[in-house]
Amino acid sequence: MAKDNDLMTVLHKYDTFINEKLKPNLKIVLDKRDKVFTTLSEYQKLQTNIESIQQNSLTELKTMVDLGSQFYAQAHISDTTYIYVNVGFEFHVQFTLEEALVFISKKESHLQGTVDQLSKEADSIRAHMKMAYEAIAEIMQTQKESSKSNVFS
Repeated sequence: MAKDNDLMTVLHKYDTFINEKLKPNLKIVLDKRDKVFTTLSEYQKLQTNIESIQQNSLTELKTMVDLGSQFYAQAHISDTTYIYVNVGFEFHVQFTLEEALVFISKKESHLQGTVDQLSKEADSIRAHMKMAYEAIAEIMQTQKESSKSNVFS
């Protein structure tokens, strides 16, 4: 009987570890990765827009600007020679279109490295969860087998 209580205590500890430690950590890592994916997507859109401006040799541009919450306003850009790019921490730097493309390329490489690192971290957490679930299954199987052997004794 004491052995059953010990097994239940161990099962409870594994369950608590999974639900209170591993699952929240996995959610945090995946949320961070999603945020980096969003940023990466924004830089890729900017790169596409810059390339479009260059290919069409646009010197001025009329566009719609998102002011937030899907609220747009019409904007007129009278000179497309320079562009302001958010380089991080809400700092905006004035670049020529060529300089912006070079920066975006480097930033995309950095962000992709961050995505890869966060993906590895998420995979590691999933592996720990799988090991914990397998340990629980093994303990339950051992308990089941020991209860069968007690019946036949």
